[in-house]
Amino acid sequence: MDSKELISRDKQCVMQTYGRFPIAIDHGQGALLYDTEGKEYVDFTSGIGVNCLGYGNWKWASAVGAQALKLQHISNLFYSEPYIALAEQLCARSGMSAAFFANGGGEANEGMIKLARKYSYDKYGHGRSTIITLNNSFHGRTITTLSATGQAVFHQYFFPFTEGFRYAEANDIESIRESGGDDVCAVMLELVQGEGGVYPMEQEFVHQLAVLCAENDWLLLVDEVQTGVGRTGTLFAYQQYGILPDVVSFAKGIGGGLPLGGILANEKCKGVLGPGMHATTFGGNPVACAGALSVLEQLDDSVLEEVKIKGELIRDYVEGLHSPYVAGTRGLGLMIGIQIRGIGHKELAQKCMDAGLLVLTAGKDTLRLLPPLTITREEIMRGLELLRGVLCDA
Repeated sequence: MDSKELISRDKQCVMQTYGRFPIAIDHGQGALLYDTEGKEYVDFTSGIGVNCLGYGNWKWASAVGAQALKLQHISNLFYSEPYIALAEQLCARSGMSAAFFANGGGEANEGMIKLARKYSYDKYGHGRSTIITLNNSFHGRTITTLSATGQAVFHQYFFPFTEGFRYAEANDIESIRESGGDDVCAVMLELVQGEGGVYPMEQEFVHQLAVLCAENDWLLLVDEVQTGVGRTGTLFAYQQYGILPDVVSFAKGIGGGLPLGGILANEKCKGVLGPGMHATTFGGNPVACAGALSVLEQLDDSVLEEVKIKGELIRDYVEGLHSPYVAGTRGLGLMIGIQIRGIGHKELAQKCMDAGLLVLTAGKDTLRLLPPLTITREEIMRGLELLRGVLCDA
């Protein structure tokens, strides 16, 4: 069935909540995707950072298939090995002390928010529940995580939003101080603002923030839904900033393509949530955890170091084009933003797709690149040559 037929069927029976590109993807291999007509695309999106191992990865697929035949679900009323083994590996490689598993990023951030407020309630009682987040941030699409998101465009339609959030400027420690008060329990931030336009936090700001949080007993909450699981060249981005958060959220790449997310808590916070205080039916699903274990096995130190090298290769190439449409690049590892001028970033993304390259947009003027972490140099160069054709001829 071709793309037009599938798009027509979609419009008949699916809520139209997504601004999809007008193609239907059929299959993929490595960092290449193919639509229902057989056209090939170099994928610089990896399912918005989810397919970190690319497509057709036999080790991952074999692990998932074997677990599906053994035990696909049992619920959290019983113990099973996959989620325990995954928690052990995540804690060992992150320096954190305990894990809670959920299904995606918004749910993970909800859990992190609940933990912060419970920690403060246990220690200080009522009235200390406000969480400071940053302007231009994005934390999810539930009512609460929309409220936590520091972009006014998301604060509409779904009133009333959850109370208890204040917004401060990124990379401005004085703005954080001014937003503080006796009602604050935590500060939550992305170390690279993804949806906001791929803006990394400055090292000095993050260090100052960690000290400020410790001085006031505010929990430091790091949203690594997009930056985590090797995306920036370390398993988690905070490992490049020399800090250990109180709680960190993760999702996207951890399942290698299956729905999985969660939070990691440090020693101080690992016992805050007790039985009945937080739960999810599918959290720690054996099949998703088997996929995640394969992801962690394959994302070893050499692969993560290659992520940094590949990111530098892409940024150097783009900046060397001297295209009139490129105002600069920014990012960490294979989380790259290309600031665009003189043409709409969505229009440019469409031109890339027409040329056979899939890219994302972010913020008001940014192309966002999130290729599979295992993308080869040959695939990178194929994609960059397509990008050059668009940026130099658009």
